[in-house]
Amino acid sequence: MAAVRSGFRRLFSISAFSPPPPAAVAPSAEPSTNLFVSGLSKRTTSEGLMEAFQKFGQVIHARVVTDRVSGYSKGFGFVRYATLAEAAEGIKGMDGKFLDGWVIFAEYARPRQPPPAQTPPPPPSEPPYGY
Repeated sequence: MAAVRSGFRRLFSISAFSPPPPAAVAPSAEPSTNLFVSGLSKRTTSEGLMEAFQKFGQVIHARVVTDRVSGYSKGFGFVRYATLAEAAEGIKGMDGKFLDGWVIFAEYARPRQPPPAQTPPPPPSEPPYGY
C-alpha cells in the first residue's frame, strides 16, 4: 500500500509537470536547402507536397515518406529547394498552414546522425569448473 501511495505522490508531484531540462530539447537545425515537413495527411502525395511548396521557389525534390506495406503517408516528408533564400521563404510561407485539410509544420531538416557504434559481444566466459 505504501508503494502505491508513493507512486501517486510521484505521479502528481510538481516535477512530473515540469518541462524537460534544456539539454533534452533538441537544438534547432542549421539553415539548409532541405526542409522537414510534418503533420501531413495520409492523402498527401509527393506531387502534392511539391506543388504546395513550389509557390515559394524552385523545388528540386519533394518526398512524402510512406509506409512500405500500406503505401500511405507516415505524416512527414522532405522538400529540397535550389537556394537557402527559397528554403527560408518555403518555411515562412507554409509553416502552420493547411495542406489537404491538415495543419503542417515546416522547418530546416536536421542532418542524419550516424548510427551508434556496435560494441562487440563479450567473450565467452570460462566454465565454472577447471579442466
